[in-house]
Amino acid sequence: MLLRPALAEDGPAIGALYTATRIAAVPLMPPALHTAEEDVAYFSALIVDAEHECWVAEQDGEIAAFAMLTETWLDGLYVHPSAQGQGIGTALLELAQSLRPSGLGLWVFESNTPGRELYRRHGFVETEHTDGSGNEEHAPDIRMDWPGPPDGTIG
Repeated sequence: MLLRPALAEDGPAIGALYTATRIAAVPLMPPALHTAEEDVAYFSALIVDAEHECWVAEQDGEIAAFAMLTETWLDGLYVHPSAQGQGIGTALLELAQSLRPSGLGLWVFESNTPGRELYRRHGFVETEHTDGSGNEEHAPDIRMDWPGPPDGTIG
């Protein structure tokens, strides 16, 4: 597995991975509301946006997962269904934590119990529960925060 910063030309592969992951995740996550084409356009724009940093995990030259970060948020962590359970999500999450040693926040759907457990194992704590009225899926979600290590070092 290779972890690397996403390139502008990775947009279509990242958008397709997101679409496939969201489709496979139902009912752990609510159905996505956008088309595959909209997903490609959205993630292609985020990759080159100055406020976002995107990292990908490659296996055999193919993008198997990605993590989208801002300065203080993990905006997304998605692993292709065929690559789940292999430690790829953990590797990207640990990378995100090493890149943001002062802490990170994220939102996760309440129904996404495997995601919530992954974040819990890595020191994230649930800090807010909502009824979902603030997200476009209108599904209950949870804010989780990781404060960073007490001494500022990872590992």
